[in-house]
Order: sequence, then C-alpha cells, then structure tokens
Amino acid sequence: MLLLRCPLLLLLLPLSSRPQKLPTRDEELFQMQIRDKAFFHDSSVIPDGAEISSYLFRDTPKRYFFVVEEDNTPLAVTVTPCDAPLEWKLSVQELPEEASGEGSGEPEPLEQQKQQITNEEGTELFSYKGNDVEYFVSSSSPSGLYQLDLLSTEKDTHFKVYATTTPESDQPYPELPYDPRIDVTSLGRTTVTLAWKPSPTASLLRQPIQYCIVISKEHNFKSLCAVEAKLSSDDAFMMAPKPGLDFSPFDFAHFGFPSDSNSGRERGFVKSSLKFGRQTLSKPRVDLHKVCIGNKNIFTVSDLKPDTQYYFDMFAVNTNTNMSTAYIGTFARTKEEAKQKTVELKDGKVTDVFIKRKGAKFLRFAPVSSHQKVTFAVHSCLDAVQIQVRRDGKLLLSQNVEGVRQFQLRGKAKAKYLIRLKGSKKGASMLKILATTRPNKQSFPSLPEDTRIKAFDKLRTCSSVTVAWLGTQERNKFCIYKREVDGDYNEEQKKREQNQCLGPDTRKKSEKVLCKYFHSQNIQKAVTTETIRGLQPGKSYLLDVYVIGHGGHSVKYQSKLVKTRKFC
Repeated sequence: MLLLRCPLLLLLLPLSSRPQKLPTRDEELFQMQIRDKAFFHDSSVIPDGAEISSYLFRDTPKRYFFVVEEDNTPLAVTVTPCDAPLEWKLSVQELPEEASGEGSGEPEPLEQQKQQITNEEGTELFSYKGNDVEYFVSSSSPSGLYQLDLLSTEKDTHFKVYATTTPESDQPYPELPYDPRIDVTSLGRTTVTLAWKPSPTASLLRQPIQYCIVISKEHNFKSLCAVEAKLSSDDAFMMAPKPGLDFSPFDFAHFGFPSDSNSGRERGFVKSSLKFGRQTLSKPRVDLHKVCIGNKNIFTVSDLKPDTQYYFDMFAVNTNTNMSTAYIGTFARTKEEAKQKTVELKDGKVTDVFIKRKGAKFLRFAPVSSHQKVTFAVHSCLDAVQIQVRRDGKLLLSQNVEGVRQFQLRGKAKAKYLIRLKGSKKGASMLKILATTRPNKQSFPSLPEDTRIKAFDKLRTCSSVTVAWLGTQERNKFCIYKREVDGDYNEEQKKREQNQCLGPDTRKKSEKVLCKYFHSQNIQKAVTTETIRGLQPGKSYLLDVYVIGHGGHSVKYQSKLVKTRKFC
C-alpha cells in the first residue's frame, strides 16, 4: 500500500534488528489527512488514491516517493503535464531490511537514512518524455520504495500526479466510450454542432459526469489542466518563489493556478457557465474558450467567425473527484460568408435596401462625370445601421445612422465608392439611400433633432386633443393621421409600427386629419401646434406626423398614443 506519513523516512524508522512490516493504509486516517492540506506541506510523498498538483521550475528536477509494502500489489501511476512537456521516470528500489546499531532499536540519524535510501539508483520501470497524459499500470508490482522523477526543460510549469494501489475500485478518471471521437454533425458560417458518445462512467456506473468543451484557434489540447494553464496569464510564474524557499505546492493561488481554498473536491477544476473562460489572475484569452454543459452529449457552438478554422476538445469530468479524461479532439473550418451581390447606385435615385439581422449589404457608386463633392443621404427606417464609405479602397466614412442623415464628401475624378451597410443586432434593418454628385438635389426632407410629438394634457377634452411638434428652417409639407386603437394598446405594439419609411400612401383616407406647410427661419420658434377634433370620449388614438420633402419622400415622426377624457 502507499504510505501517507510525512516525512517519508520516519515511516521507515524506527528499524529494529528484525524485519518489520510497514503499516497498511488506515482509510479513516487517510481521509483525514487528505482533507488536511497542511499535512502535505512541502512534502515529496505521493498519497494513495488522491491526485496532487505541483510545479516544476525549468531544469530543476523534482522527486516524489511512495512505498508499496507487499509483493504482487496492483499499481497505477498517472502523470498529467499542463503547459509544457515533461520528462519523467518511475523506478523502484528494495526497502532496507535491517537498521544499524546491532539491534539496539535506536533509529539511524535522519541524514544517514536519507543518504541510504536516495543514493541507490533503483530499477527503472518506466520513462516518458512529452506532453501526453501518460500512465504506468501494473497488475502485480513488487514491494519497495518507488521514486518518481520529473523534469521540465522547456519552461516553468505545473503538473498533476495520481497514484493508487487499488486501481480497479478507485476509477477516479471517467472512462471513455468505445468510440471516443467528437463528431461534427453540422457546419455553418458562425456555428458548429458537435456530438459525442457518453462516458460509460455516466451511462453504466451512474456516476455524476459533466462535459466541458474547449474551443481554440491554435491547436487541440490533451488535458483540461493544459487548457486551464493556457487560460492563465503567460507570465504567471514570474510571481513564483525561488527554489528552496519554504512553499506549499497546494497554495496555487499565487501561481495563477485554480484556488485551493475549498475542499479537495473543488481543487484543480473550476466550473464554468455559458460565459466562456474562467476566473484567473489575468484576463482570459480571447482565442480560447471553455464551457461546461452538464451531461448533454450534443452541443452547438455559436458566434464563430466565418471561414475560420477552430479546434474542438471534449473532456469528461467526474464531478465527485474533479478529475477528467480527454476525448479525441477534432477541428473544423466554418463556411465562408455568402458572396454578396454589389448593388449599383444611380446618381440622384433613391434605393431601398433590406438587411438581415446582423447582416451586411454592399453598394457601389461610380459617378459618370467628374465631381467636386459627393453626397450620401441615408434614411434608416427601423433601428440604427452602420454605414462605411470607401473611395478606391480608402476609408472615408464610418458612422452609425438613426433616422435621416446626410454626409458630404470631397470628390475625386474617376473615383469609385464602395458602401458597406451593416444591420442591427436586434433584428432586420430597412433603409433608403441616395448618392448624388449634385449637392442641391435633396430627396429626403430635413428633420429636427427631436422628432417626438408632444400632447398637452390640460387641453385634452372628451372629443379633442392638442399636440405640437418641431419643424426646421426648410419649408416642408406636414401631414397628420389618427387611428383608433384598443385601450390595452401598449408601447411594445407601438414600437413594432415605428417603420419611418412607410409613408402616407399606406394609410386609409379616413385616418387623415390634415396637411399643412410649415417652417421658421428662427429655429427656436420652429414649433407648430394642431388640435384634432371629432374624437370619441374615453377612446385611445395613435397619432402620426409625416414630413414630406421636395422629392416626394416622407419621414414619419415618432408615433404618439393619446386618450380623450371619458367625462367632461
């Protein structure tokens, strides 16, 4: 059995003149010691049946010990490199049968014991060099003192070690299915759907298993430990103490490792929500994400970039032990963006554009004659849209547009303009756009900054309401329309009808109240009022004001919901 008492050499002593059997594992004592983190402080003893996490400084070897007291003992040792390849070797040497002192029963001096044990080379059982999770498994191991030597020649790194003399009953790592591959079942421009077979640990042994998916743009990962090391800051080890200083290998919070302040169940693994990444001492890497999804065995990764290669890894995690096993990773390239047809804009002609949610449209404007200036007028019917204008590849304009906006740019002979319109994240976008080299041609009416309609509550009667709205210095035609709505008509319904591009021609003639021309050279006095009569008592009405430009195009102000008095 593996021994837990520390320091190790005290386990081997006192030695009498006759051979003594080393004590077997006391399970109750073992559980108590595993819970007591201080027990393994600066210890080189590997406990039986528990995974330990530790660190290596570059080119500084480290040695761990454990004792198997009986021959023909099953033995399993697992070493998990995290963020750097490791060289490790497992060897065994015989236990000393007799102590010096001619049967006096007095223990040898500590340094003498240490030299006696560690000076012997022992028999090498297994060695490995690389960054794979590697195992040594034997169904029948000899008794003796086992040594595990580890070395990192590439950089400072951390690792995990698990050893047990009862591998059949422990089974802390989730078992992989007979086909441990990850299948890509669906591939889109921004999504990839993955499926995998469940771990027998969950389906047959009924142990709690959750699956964690890792998405990377760089490469696949061979362990969850490697993922968490990558999610940590690259220079986390700059804060590590120098070799030789008193340091607890379990106090990983100072190294950018997962905190070990909770119970052993929490050590070495941080549960993640659908928000990718985990809590570390630094910002998570934007090109690497981890998400744990419970016990589902199908998952769609979204918000990916088109025409980009991604690497996907799956880890089955035993939530009782927080130990994990890696499936065989895969990779996939998302589909390319559908090639957009470029719409040709004609000088002085309004073009209607529809854009899908989060989509984009490209337009081209190539004036046939030389020009000093070019004007782009945009009327966003719903939510704000983004416009970018490039002239012969050079970016001239990048703006968000809400309502009506006009942009005037310096012209250039034989220039060609590429316009990119990007839609809203909330939903589909509709807009009208005009490009012209004639600055006096105004198709869209000018608007005030505030396009709300104000209702005067004190002037409200059982049959009329009085409203006001702002105008501009430009003389325009204004038309006001009313529509009776239900009493439970709310702001959400009103918002759905806020398409500013729908003109008076879409309204019923019975809804028209009046049309009038209005402007003011003094912008501070550009206000007009109107009383709408002939309404029913206690009824709700939706009021709309349209301003119509010289080119015949109209823009709708923000709708106003009003209600007449019920009793007068």
